[in-house]
Amino acid sequence: MESTVLAVGLYQEFSGWKGYLVWVALILINAAFNLSFAIWIMQAFFSSVPREVDEAALMDGPGRIQTLFKNSLPLVWPGIVTAVVFVFINTWNEYAAAFVLVQKAELQPLTVAMPRFLGLYVREWQFMFTTSVIAIVPVIIMFALIEKRLIGGLTAGSIK
Repeated sequence: MESTVLAVGLYQEFSGWKGYLVWVALILINAAFNLSFAIWIMQAFFSSVPREVDEAALMDGPGRIQTLFKNSLPLVWPGIVTAVVFVFINTWNEYAAAFVLVQKAELQPLTVAMPRFLGLYVREWQFMFTTSVIAIVPVIIMFALIEKRLIGGLTAGSIK
């Protein structure tokens, strides 16, 4: 469900949280909105791992935790990367809850602060573009760090 639909309820629930506690509220809200999607993606990838792989690994001697880390997680790594990418981008671009909850200008995230550069009579395009570039940098860094895993996950099913 989109956070815009729940804006009034979120405001009533978290309006008493002042200062940096608003950031805790935003973390809770984003966790609640993104957790179900991440679980759905991860469940699809974990269910694609054949049970025989886990049973064969358990017969070799390691415990369940070691089997999870040594056998199952490498097989579902593309799903983990996919979930991380979607959750990060969705959280980074979140606007509605932050707009409703964060009142102080110095605590607002970039997505909420950017429209302040577009006034009624003057448009400060240099600040708007600079802020846009700053907002894009973390997404580019994250993609650069996981690009090899993401491309590997996209092509993993193409080779038999």
